Amino acid sequence: MEFGFNLNRTANASAWRLLPNRWDFVAFPMIICIIALAAVGFHETLAPISTLQTQAISLDPANLPEYALRTTLRMLAAMVASLIFTLAYGTLAAKSRRASVVLVPILDILQSVPVLGYISFTVTFFLALFPGRVIGAECAAIFAIFTSQAWNMTFSFYQSLRTVPRDLDEVSRGFHLTNWQRFWKLEVPFSMPGLIWNMMMSMSGGWFFVVASEAITVGNRSIVLPGIGAYLAAAIGERNLGAIGWVILAMTVVILAYDQLMFRPLVAWADKFRMENTSSGNAPESWLLDLIRRTRLIHRLLVPAGWILAKAARVPIKLPSLQGVRLPLRAPVSSTRAGDITWGAVVLVVTAFVVWKVVSFVATGVTWGEVGHVFVLGFITLIRVVVLIAIASVIWVPIGVLIGLRPALAEKFQPLAQFLAAFPANLLFPVFVVVIVRWHLNPDIWLSPLIVLGTQWYILFNVIAGASAYPNDYREAATNFQIRGWQWWKKVMLPGIFPYYVTGAITASGGAWNASIVAEAVSWGKTSVVAHGLGAYIAQNTADGDYPKIILGIAVMSLFVTLFNRLLWRPLYAYAEARLRLD
Repeated sequence: MEFGFNLNRTANASAWRLLPNRWDFVAFPMIICIIALAAVGFHETLAPISTLQTQAISLDPANLPEYALRTTLRMLAAMVASLIFTLAYGTLAAKSRRASVVLVPILDILQSVPVLGYISFTVTFFLALFPGRVIGAECAAIFAIFTSQAWNMTFSFYQSLRTVPRDLDEVSRGFHLTNWQRFWKLEVPFSMPGLIWNMMMSMSGGWFFVVASEAITVGNRSIVLPGIGAYLAAAIGERNLGAIGWVILAMTVVILAYDQLMFRPLVAWADKFRMENTSSGNAPESWLLDLIRRTRLIHRLLVPAGWILAKAARVPIKLPSLQGVRLPLRAPVSSTRAGDITWGAVVLVVTAFVVWKVVSFVATGVTWGEVGHVFVLGFITLIRVVVLIAIASVIWVPIGVLIGLRPALAEKFQPLAQFLAAFPANLLFPVFVVVIVRWHLNPDIWLSPLIVLGTQWYILFNVIAGASAYPNDYREAATNFQIRGWQWWKKVMLPGIFPYYVTGAITASGGAWNASIVAEAVSWGKTSVVAHGLGAYIAQNTADGDYPKIILGIAVMSLFVTLFNRLLWRPLYAYAEARLRLD
């Protein structure tokens, strides 16, 4: 009888664990609502493209919830694509010495090419891929947003892979982990804090390009996708300040929503990947993560998925090493040298071919005097970018360290920082135009802040990531040795955050070059203010449709960005890898 009683009690306990608790009744409606909104948004992308002509953008604020949903789904889809690209591209660039020779400069060039340049070359492809359907235009818009999100995430992941502590790498090899296991059990977890903060910056930075991505022009045909960007473009076109106010309110609500529902849980979850021997005194928290952990049924439903992912990370898949196979005796030296020479020759030939094609096209409408003039404009923009990045660094590095070392403060500042980073700079164009014209100010000086307005946050977000990932036991050791003041900055904190700062500065400078195209030539109504610089040159020739000069401007900008990164940021990257690793 006692055995039967225990069996019944065990069965009742198992059944009881499958029953939802009060936290399940709170979480289930949220999950169902999110799934339903995603399903509605996806269903609308399958509609005929003719519906976009019949459904014009309305400035009625009642339409903003639907527009906000469509824009948010596009940005989330672009974020997923950016994450996949980051893991693949960043790994190949960091692991393969030969591939990095090509991939890293290409990444420098990609972040300097204007988003509008990507749209003009890809929109026709996506529309042809899904003929007669809205999803073709949606894919073009998602790709445009992707180009504003992927590059800084890739740089962050690349930096993390290059600075994995040597002792942890040696331990992983001592346990005979395969490349696959080491990637998921060591390298990805180590990169998580920095990658998540760069995902926040990417999400916020995408708002700057939402206007361009949701209003697409193909020849004489214009396609306007329902969204906050299209709503903002219509409001600016009609000079409707009330509608612009509603856009700012909608953006605030959306940013707060995805901060609470996505990024704050991710930051709290990634805290367990901090490299330290002592626990953090005040770890970041998330009410949503706590809610999911307190649920009974949802938690049990998620356990199998977590088990499958954990098992997949431990599968001993032996992928080919990207560093090359070790051969006996002198074979490695000769074979490596021959491979390097062959690879270098291939890269040189391809580069020469691309340069020849660009020069041939540009020569059809540009003189040598014009080329010299463009290089002078490039130097002017270079000076502007360098000065602004230096000023932004002096301001935001101390603030980023202050926030990153205090998780409670970071939780409060996180949504504010995302909103400031997402605030569309073109909303400030009227203010700058009116002030410059009214007071007869020099546009070369007073238009400059617009260049760094949206890109300075790359520095702040990366410094916060570096400070938040700084080992707590290192901080305690510095406190015990009474290291304070400038010595604390010089010997403790600045070396710890330096790799993260370099990543933020690279993406900030690349973004500043990109932003110069819209910041050096500003207009409000019929009033235009133009500064001297390469960005204004590209903007003016784009408006005129002078393609040889457009290609010349973009080629010179890419050359400046690549050389600047090679001569300054890459040596700093190498210094961080060799001298400032947390080993």
